[in-house]
Amino acid sequence: MSTKKRKPVSKINSGESSQESNPQSKERVKPAPPVISYRRIIIRTVLIVGSLILIRYYTEKDGFESFAPNTRQSRKLVADIPCSKDYDDDRKVFTECAPKKCGRIVMDNVVSEEEAKNMLKIAQRGLLRGGSSGGASILDLHSGALSQGEQFVNIYKLMEREKILTEDDFKIYTNVKNKIRNAIAQHFEIPVSSLYLTKPTFFSRMIDRPAKTIHDEYWHPHVDKKTYGSFHYTSLLYLSTYEKNFKGGRFVFIDKQVNRTVEPLMGRLSFFTSGAENVHFVEKVTEGTRYAVTVSFTCDPSQAISDPKL
Repeated sequence: MSTKKRKPVSKINSGESSQESNPQSKERVKPAPPVISYRRIIIRTVLIVGSLILIRYYTEKDGFESFAPNTRQSRKLVADIPCSKDYDDDRKVFTECAPKKCGRIVMDNVVSEEEAKNMLKIAQRGLLRGGSSGGASILDLHSGALSQGEQFVNIYKLMEREKILTEDDFKIYTNVKNKIRNAIAQHFEIPVSSLYLTKPTFFSRMIDRPAKTIHDEYWHPHVDKKTYGSFHYTSLLYLSTYEKNFKGGRFVFIDKQVNRTVEPLMGRLSFFTSGAENVHFVEKVTEGTRYAVTVSFTCDPSQAISDPKL
């Protein structure tokens, strides 16, 4: 019986084996070089750089944004803000005066340089006779209150023994107060006659010293209308300059996205509505001496105070 020779059955090899048996197959399966998307690279670079800029900005600025830098402004700086509900009842009683629009304003041309210097001299002469043990001292010419140690004394009692202030000082003070009152009335479009000076209205001096009493702790966030009750409009006249006469001590409005600062400047007037739309605080002074005068106004004639006199 004859037998036929069978052809050997070729085995199915792996791809790697078949490539070895066919050198040309390596070139056919060689992966193509990746396609570089320059557009994607540019977008990613922009996003990374932008993020780094934002991080650096908020790290260096501590989340603060300057509303009024310590350089003289030729125009009025205005930030209009929706009013809080703090005035709902007041509008029914003080129809002409209670805030219908709210905001914060900075003006550098209401008070002259000479007037600002004279106001500073009044503050310095008065506070020279007193001074808090902590970092904040006040002089209130209306009540006579003058910080001394951890208490208050009456400057008018001290003036019975020595001449500290003159009639001209009080005239300067009243004239500056009237200029501030007129500026507030004009901006908020209310009759000047419906706006009354209220308490507390006072000079302040802040230095870098640990607090001894609650009166020294000026850096706590607060709302003037809730703290003092009678306030409708708050103003500050600065009698020294940030980074020239002192460090720290900026006035800070607390907003949802960022804290906005007013940097004190000699003769600068800052004023704002006193409700919860303007929560604020003052930074701790870290060096030098910061002088200012707070001048407060109300729409309620029963809360009015008279101009100080000798």
